[in-house]
Amino acid sequence: MADPHPAEHEGLIRVFSAAQRIGALGPQPVRDMISHACAFADALPLTVRTCVDLGSGAGVPGLVIAIARPEIQLTLVDRRSKRTDALHRAVKALGIEQQVSVVCADVESFARAANTKHSFDAACARGFGPPEFTLRWSAELVQTGGVIVVSEPPPGSPDRWQGMDLSALGVSEPTRIGPVALFHVEH
Repeated sequence: MADPHPAEHEGLIRVFSAAQRIGALGPQPVRDMISHACAFADALPLTVRTCVDLGSGAGVPGLVIAIARPEIQLTLVDRRSKRTDALHRAVKALGIEQQVSVVCADVESFARAANTKHSFDAACARGFGPPEFTLRWSAELVQTGGVIVVSEPPPGSPDRWQGMDLSALGVSEPTRIGPVALFHVEH
């Protein structure tokens, strides 16, 4: 029998519902949040084997990617120990400890740590920080030829990438794929 769609995955629903109760996630319906996060998993090329989720918070989109794409090794990074403690519990509750690691660090420290620079196939960020900051640190972590997937504002919003020197950041122009933008890392 095939695994259920992540939006119907009882473990994810339980984990994210608990995160909402403590204020770690907004009030959007959990299934909608999971469906939105599936856009990250869908945008990642089939060749991706390692991915870092920056500013993981309660685990969106990282935990959803882990369920939707079990072939990908994920590293969830957040600077707040309360969030990473909760992420450790969520990873254990979902039974994905072999696939997902959780790191409590700010992105600059993590990117400067041994063996992390240009070591991932992909980076994802949902609500991590200002666009240029997100791209700069993601590109620092992703190898040449890899990708960065970032959540986009609703259609019709101003283009937040316009006027940014993307080549100086080592990334391509974005390709919008539904609610996310995909950048190729070109260093």
